[in-house]
Amino acid sequence: MALLAAFAAARRSLVAHQGGWDEILMVAVPLLVFAAVLVLANRRANAKLAEHAAHQATHES
Repeated sequence: MALLAAFAAARRSLVAHQGGWDEILMVAVPLLVFAAVLVLANRRANAKLAEHAAHQATHES
């Protein structure tokens, strides 16, 4: 029972207001993850387009 009370207290302190930096992280981290996924998808799409263009160039001539 004491362990559950300690866990509940730790959970409350984790969610408590931390002066603003925690709110910034709650917005910034998902945005950064989304941006990273977009960058990776763009690189993959560009590589696929370059591969397709190279394939077309070799088969046209």
